[in-house]
Amino acid sequence: MDSKILQISDLTHRYGRGAPVLQGLNLSADAGEIIGLIGLSGAGKSTLLRCINGLVTPTGGTLEVFGENVPKLREKERRRIRRRIGMIFQEFNLVDRLTVIKNVLVGRLGYTNTISSCLQIFTRSDIALARDCIAQVGLADYENVVVRNLSGGQKQRVAIARTMAQGAEIILGDEATANLDVRTTDSVMELLQELAHKNKTTLLLSMHNLDVARRYCPRIVGLKHGILTFDGASSALTDDVVTEILE
Repeated sequence: MDSKILQISDLTHRYGRGAPVLQGLNLSADAGEIIGLIGLSGAGKSTLLRCINGLVTPTGGTLEVFGENVPKLREKERRRIRRRIGMIFQEFNLVDRLTVIKNVLVGRLGYTNTISSCLQIFTRSDIALARDCIAQVGLADYENVVVRNLSGGQKQRVAIARTMAQGAEIILGDEATANLDVRTTDSVMELLQELAHKNKTTLLLSMHNLDVARRYCPRIVGLKHGILTFDGASSALTDDVVTEILE
C-alpha cells in the first residue's frame, strides 16, 4: 500500500459525450500537506474535488484515498470513505435556520445509526466534541446562535468546525474564501493552516486569489482545460507560469 494519503494516476473524466473535463491527471498528497489548486473557471477543479470524495465517478484512471480505489467502491463503502473527507464551500453549505452547534453536529451524522441520524439524536460525547470544535474556531459564545445571523467569516468557521467534528483527515475547499474580505480570508486560512500542522489534516483548496494561494499553500497545482500544467512550490509560481495556466 502506498504511503500517500491521496494517489491519483491518469485520471480522466467527461460528462456524457462532452469534451474531457479531466485529462490524464496525476497527483499525490501526503498527510498534512497544504495544496492550492488554481485554474480558470471550467479548468476541472471542482470536478477533481468531487471525484476525490466519491460524488463523481471518473471515466478513467485510478484514484486512491487512504489506500482504497474510490471509483471501484460501492456507494456504502464510498460513504465510509467520505466520513473522513470534509468539504468547505464558497456558499458555506450550512443550514441557515439551525444553530451553530446543530450545524456542527451534522458532521457526526455519518457515525450514528439510521434512526438517530434521521431524528438528529446525538450522544453526550458527540455534543461535547462539537462544543470543543466550536471553541477551537473561536465561536464558543455562538453555540446557540442561528447561523443566518452570522457574518460570512463566522459561517466559514462553523463549516470548518463541522469538518473537525467529522474527524476529517482530508479537507477539500471549493473556493472557500471567495466571498470573504481580505482580513477574514487571512483569519480563515490561518485556521486551516493550524489544522494541517496540528492534526496532520491534508488540505486541497481550489482558490481564485493567487496572492492568498502563494502565502498559505506551500504547494500549488495548476489545471488548464483539465490538464495538470503545474505542480510545484508556491515560490516557483512565477508570473510567466501564472500566465501559462490562466491565459
